[in-house]
Amino acid sequence: MAQIFCIANQKGGVGKTTTTVNLAAGLAKVGQRVLMVDLDPQGNATMGSGIDKRALEYSVYDVLLESATMAEARVRADKCGYDVVGANRELAGAEIEMVGLNRREKRLKTALVSVAGDYDYVLIDCPPSLSLLTLNGLCSAHGVIVPMQCEYFALEGLTDLVNTIKQVHANLNKNLQIVGLLRVMFDPRITLQQQVSDQLKAHFGDKVFDTVIPRNVRLAEAPSYGLPGVIFDPSAKGSQAFVAFATEMVARLAAKKAGVAPSGMPSASMKGSLDTLPDSDEDAVSEVAGDVSQSDSVDPAETNTHTDAVTSTATPAESPTAADTDTRDVANAPHRVPDTTVAK
Repeated sequence: MAQIFCIANQKGGVGKTTTTVNLAAGLAKVGQRVLMVDLDPQGNATMGSGIDKRALEYSVYDVLLESATMAEARVRADKCGYDVVGANRELAGAEIEMVGLNRREKRLKTALVSVAGDYDYVLIDCPPSLSLLTLNGLCSAHGVIVPMQCEYFALEGLTDLVNTIKQVHANLNKNLQIVGLLRVMFDPRITLQQQVSDQLKAHFGDKVFDTVIPRNVRLAEAPSYGLPGVIFDPSAKGSQAFVAFATEMVARLAAKKAGVAPSGMPSASMKGSLDTLPDSDEDAVSEVAGDVSQSDSVDPAETNTHTDAVTSTATPAESPTAADTDTRDVANAPHRVPDTTVAK
């Protein structure tokens, strides 16, 4: 039976879609059977998987309105190695059409039952809002993966998301858990991001994934070619990080089923991070935000990421290079013709 995970965060621009498509491709690379469901009307996860959203015969819109089954709507993304239930602009009107329907918040959950046995993982890309579409994803899922940047506003938004997850857990989906927080777009040269990362680990422990996704130009370039970064450039640091994240996910869940922890991780702490939704989550978020905002250890000059600031505080051997950070200028990169091939 498939493990169903939502990738959710109501804050926009935190890398939900990038996380979804690259985690799907990473899981496929390590031998898992994956279905990706795009619940965002923008359809970016669909296009980023090489599927033309304008050419879909059936989409998740049809599944939610029960005019098509999940098996009829899924499409194989051959280059990526996983199946996709795509979305397009029609999905924007689904919330209005679903208002008067019975079981409106559990339509996706019902639809997934028929195909859950075909996959090891189902990943749901949620829109950047706490809407009826997001609620369908949360009601369907066993857990939530929260991608977040190590910045102050991201901590503020996390409080609202934790409250929503707790309400869904209490009233609609007793199986819903916070699987973990994934630190994305991380630049180790920025002192504030290092500090927020440390605070998250201190307060949430094993709820924070060990893998960190660096800020990476190749991940940003990949969608224009209709591919996840993991497929577009497997050698890029961002791509390698997502494969490592997929491996960590598989290891965590295997350890959970076996009742033991992965190497170096206490089993009791592991159980607490995956099996419970503590009442203290909201307080912990507020405490992290307070620690960051009140800290006097962050000097604005220290957050300067210009090259001269970096080289002035590090020896030549320690200074980040283009190869280390993989932040090459897109404008200077060799021009490539986007691959517009539509997967069938």
